[in-house]
Amino acid sequence: MNNGTPAYGLWSLVLLNSAIFIMFAFSFFKPQTARDWRTFGAFAAFIVALFVEMYGFPLTIYLLSGWLQTRYPGLDILSHDAGHLWATLLGDKGFGGDPHSGVLHLLSYAFLGGGFWLLSSAWNVLYHAQRRQTLAVSGPYERIRHPQYVAFVLILFGFLLQWPTVLTLLMFPVLLVMYGRLAVTEESEMRARFGAEFERYAARTPRFIPHVGRPQETA
Repeated sequence: MNNGTPAYGLWSLVLLNSAIFIMFAFSFFKPQTARDWRTFGAFAAFIVALFVEMYGFPLTIYLLSGWLQTRYPGLDILSHDAGHLWATLLGDKGFGGDPHSGVLHLLSYAFLGGGFWLLSSAWNVLYHAQRRQTLAVSGPYERIRHPQYVAFVLILFGFLLQWPTVLTLLMFPVLLVMYGRLAVTEESEMRARFGAEFERYAARTPRFIPHVGRPQETA
């Protein structure tokens, strides 16, 4: 949308965009257990909160309107571009004043694309491991123990780079803690199920941040 064009109250776009991203993630994650649904539900809540402010009601812009109008008197706060707050606050206007071509916005595509790729790759490995009743240790699981949780974080962070809001900024650290606790719970279950095999796997494979270079091997 162009600057100066009101971009809110478009609830059909809220529903459409929320449905697209939630179903896209669902097609990769395919939640089955209660824990899976909690993980996916938290992700879905973040997505809905994001698009409600992006196209429905701009709560963050409303709360900051007085300060924004004082600090940036030429800013049309009801335009879609104004919602890209990082572009406004950091002066990252992109080519021709279009925040969609700014550095942070382009970087966000890398996080989103990488997150969905990792989510898809991890699910494929996990699905086959579950069918064989074995521990998932190949593909992304060769580098980190919880690639699906990392994938969700990458996607959420990518959206924050595009369109930060009060609600999503508050939700993000809560979701980090939630995914961290879920990871610990999941590891306890895997340790009880696979015993020494999981211990060896955990000893050579980081939980969230991969080692630089090739995965470490253990005897």
